Amino acid sequence: MGQWLYRIVPTRPAMVTEATADETRLVGDHFAYLVSLRDQGVLILAGRTQEVDGTFGIVIFEADDEAAARAVLAADPAVAGGVFAASLHPYAVAVARADLAGPTGSVS
Repeated sequence: MGQWLYRIVPTRPAMVTEATADETRLVGDHFAYLVSLRDQGVLILAGRTQEVDGTFGIVIFEADDEAAARAVLAADPAVAGGVFAASLHPYAVAVARADLAGPTGSVS
């Protein structure tokens, strides 16, 4: 099983401060999707930068291969709905806090 990262950026930058009802719904669906990935043991972590201008999010997760990773990304409701543009990258967590990784905090 490999690790993957997808980076998301709003397709409409003003969405960060002036979201439409549809954007708000899709972002809520996006959050629920990430929670479901976490509950399935797929999600490693997800979050976004806190600035308004130039903000972006990252989702780090596990998948068997690139096709499976692309399926995870494509199933994100906010990506599928066009609220976020996304790019996929192979990834490897190198160091993490002990409660996020093994007892030494290193991930092999």
